[in-house]
Amino acid sequence: MNVENVILHLEEKLALIKASVLSDSFLIQLATIAVIYFVAFILARQVKKPFKYTREAPQVGAHSLHILLFKLGQTLFPLLTISLLKLTTVLGAKFQFDAWLLEVAVVIALMLFVSSLIYGFVENKGIAGFLRWVGLPILFLHLVGILPLLTSALESIAISVGNVSISAYGVTRVLLFGALLFWLGRSSNAIGQDIIRNHKSLDVSTKEVFAKLFEVALFCVVFLLLLNVMGINLTALAVFGGALGVGLGLGLQSIASNFISGIIILLDKSLTVGDYVELEDGQKGIVREFKMRYAVLETFDGKDILVPNEKFISSSLINWTHKNQKQRYRIDFSVAYKTDIRAMVDIIKEAVAEHPQVISGDNIPFEERPDCEIDSFGDSGVNMFVEFWMEGVDDGKNRVGGDLLLMVFETLRANNIEIPFPQREVRVINEQGIGIRNTTP
Repeated sequence: MNVENVILHLEEKLALIKASVLSDSFLIQLATIAVIYFVAFILARQVKKPFKYTREAPQVGAHSLHILLFKLGQTLFPLLTISLLKLTTVLGAKFQFDAWLLEVAVVIALMLFVSSLIYGFVENKGIAGFLRWVGLPILFLHLVGILPLLTSALESIAISVGNVSISAYGVTRVLLFGALLFWLGRSSNAIGQDIIRNHKSLDVSTKEVFAKLFEVALFCVVFLLLLNVMGINLTALAVFGGALGVGLGLGLQSIASNFISGIIILLDKSLTVGDYVELEDGQKGIVREFKMRYAVLETFDGKDILVPNEKFISSSLINWTHKNQKQRYRIDFSVAYKTDIRAMVDIIKEAVAEHPQVISGDNIPFEERPDCEIDSFGDSGVNMFVEFWMEGVDDGKNRVGGDLLLMVFETLRANNIEIPFPQREVRVINEQGIGIRNTTP
């Protein structure tokens, strides 16, 4: 008898389904679904067509932003389809039209859309499998209205420990949202860091600092969201965090100061990698890289000086190459008093101008050409100096001063110009008052 009732019940259901399929309402809804898919396909194609990043598939090694925009463009068709299907079901309900097939189509379209998102955006196989086998069933239960009943059942399974109540629903929610937030954090971090590192107006060190700051800020937000999902009171956490921050601030004041100083230096661009700087205490070097706490200066003798970032902010320094690599230098020498100074000046100018690293020529402004002048009148001769401009710093591989001193020495000797040396006049007076003069070098 029971078997006959089951068979009768199945026959009634099959008859109801057959009647529904053969009804005019079913055919109208089926045709509507076909039209909606066609219209959504045409609209998506027209929207993507004007934009290069959504129209053309990215090549191997393309920028991650191009890849992201192309994948988002691929989701435009299913999004338009779901929107039009949902709009049609709302209109059908308003005019008292039983749009059950359209509602089923919306559920199926949503499931397929989420599945395509997982396939296109989630590269980690473990997380992708978790979302397919756990996330999609939960979404389906939500769409068909069964999820509230399931959550109520899970909430009833709870363990109380003092004032803390741990339910199966709470544990499940933390696991699901924790996995989702972790994946979103990693994906956003990878895309954000790639965008920062491909920014052409920033140097390498600045890119790395901003990439690290972006990573820390992003995962702090993810951590706070996860605490909120777990139901932890963030007000109490804020009070605890404030007290902890004060303690860490007092204990790590120097580290924090250097860290903030490094960020200020990078933002105001007072120092960049490659600048040649001279500190207040006389240390000199080329800025090679910036770290969170210090900067690395490389001297011309191969040493690395680790300078705390705070020192660049709190003390004065000379940045020789901040705005312009061109620098002016001078070398000093002396000639005898009997020298024809005017003729000698022109000879020295011409000799210095022949050096390949000295800026010279008729097309160079007069004030930037090599210049030779009198500095002072010395005990043994006339003290002279030569000023010249060059690209870069006169040191290390770019050493010019030593070459020019040798060129000046050879030029003076070639033109029979005497280079004076110290001379002293000694007078010896005898008892008879007769003075004997002896001049010695």
